[in-house]
Amino acid sequence: MRKKSVHTFESTEKDVKKDTRPENLMTNLSNAYASGMNLILGAGSIFFGTLLTDLVVYLFFPLDLLPSKDGQDLTESFLLHVVDILLHYIQKTFDVKSKVLDFHHPHQLLEGLDGFSLELSDHPESLEQLLVDCTDTLKYGVKTGHPRFLNQLSSGLDVIGLAGEWLTATANANMFTYEIAPVFTVMETILLKKMYEIIGWGETEGDGLFSPGGSISNLYGILTARYKQYPEIKRKGMTVLPGIVLFVSEQGHYSVKKAAAILGIGTDNVIEVKCDERGKMIPAELEKNILQAKRKGQTPFCVTATAGSTVLGAFDPLQDVADICERHNLWMHVDAAWGGGLLLSRNHSYKLSGIERANSVTWNPHKLMGVPLQCSAILIREKGLLEACNQMQAGYLFQPDKLYNVDFDTGDKTIQCGRHVDIFKLWLMWKAKGTSGFEAQINRYMELAKYFYKVLKKKDNFKLVLDAEPEFTNVCFWYFPPRLKHIPKGFERDQELQKIAPKIKAQMLEEGTAMISYQPCGDKVNFFRMVFSNPATRQTDVDYLIDEIERLGKDL
Repeated sequence: MRKKSVHTFESTEKDVKKDTRPENLMTNLSNAYASGMNLILGAGSIFFGTLLTDLVVYLFFPLDLLPSKDGQDLTESFLLHVVDILLHYIQKTFDVKSKVLDFHHPHQLLEGLDGFSLELSDHPESLEQLLVDCTDTLKYGVKTGHPRFLNQLSSGLDVIGLAGEWLTATANANMFTYEIAPVFTVMETILLKKMYEIIGWGETEGDGLFSPGGSISNLYGILTARYKQYPEIKRKGMTVLPGIVLFVSEQGHYSVKKAAAILGIGTDNVIEVKCDERGKMIPAELEKNILQAKRKGQTPFCVTATAGSTVLGAFDPLQDVADICERHNLWMHVDAAWGGGLLLSRNHSYKLSGIERANSVTWNPHKLMGVPLQCSAILIREKGLLEACNQMQAGYLFQPDKLYNVDFDTGDKTIQCGRHVDIFKLWLMWKAKGTSGFEAQINRYMELAKYFYKVLKKKDNFKLVLDAEPEFTNVCFWYFPPRLKHIPKGFERDQELQKIAPKIKAQMLEEGTAMISYQPCGDKVNFFRMVFSNPATRQTDVDYLIDEIERLGKDL
């Protein structure tokens, strides 16, 4: 049995060397596995008779991928197949004639589709089957790089960023020490310094790190704000605190409340500040809320301003917020997860005027800048504060007597231990585009938003949520089917209008033609939110989306 199996493997290896075309390699991979070894059971009884009747002998032979012995050719063949699958998917992604998604309900995926099963087996499956699974996983997923994927703030597929992610996964480094990630930790230092400069902080200011996303970056901002005011909390806990409260725009991101829940502050102690009709925090309302909190015996410690709100794309008046924070000695955190990229545009950076006065900033390059997920930075103006807040000085990682400058051991600044390398893809993209390339890309998004707004303005069956020209790439609007245009404005019409956007989106998903989000907001019933952050999107895609909404919605 052993001889026969080894002979089969040798034949497979020869075939791999002889012909590396995908259609021939698929056959060769059908008998190969990623387990590194195969098991033959029960041989003891056959070979040793009654002497070792109960013995089960396990015979191992090299069969598969590296690091298995002689697995190099098979490994190369397998990876070339994977690359072929990915290249085919990328081509389909950028093809406007392809579907944005092949939609199926959760129960269908659970039950299995055309030989694609998500169930896990106790026994290994062949490499050929794994390649089929890779293909099907992409087939039934969403093409977030498709020109007509307009559903999320993070969208698009940047090929340079993709190459960076491949390299990162291959290196499989951990960002906690220079020792284990020497190049990546220095890259992070360089890029963070670049971001401090763009914000407008001085040479001696600025600290930060890359985190798993904007919600975690906002958590860091609030955590550091609390530590700055009450450093004893690190040792003694919440019992040493007065009744602290923080403030955020009513249009602010839900992660601020989530951070308050996680940190033990409590969601009831997050005070939402009223906004104007454009979704901007009203400074007078902020000051009024602060004074009211003080009169109640509460202790304000932090204000979170928003630079680019999720739904309306609003920018809070940062200069006014900074004045109030200085007057009341409050930490100013700016959630610029969505809008931070505008700092790279000389035409639009004025919308974030005052951000240089913030104590901390969240900025997500995986949104407007188009870096593949995930890539989010928390930036703290005061050096050393992030480390003082989070460090635990674990002796098995952060020894002070290493042979290099341990300032590059960033792990003690974080609330994580293991930290993914999010920096390389951004660094590589910045190399490829330059700051001017990001600027041109962002300016084009703004032009598309302006174009979309102007087209909708002229159409009788569309109504803009905000009548003024968009401040950002968010454009919010309703579609009115013909039957609703004759119903007077009021409760009855709103009840019907509430159902329109969900029905149109449902049909879009089922047909796979486009993806755009919808939501209610305050007293406004469901409306569509168009966002531009996908470099593949063109004016023709904008025109297509308008026509598609009309096609799907005219008879509703």
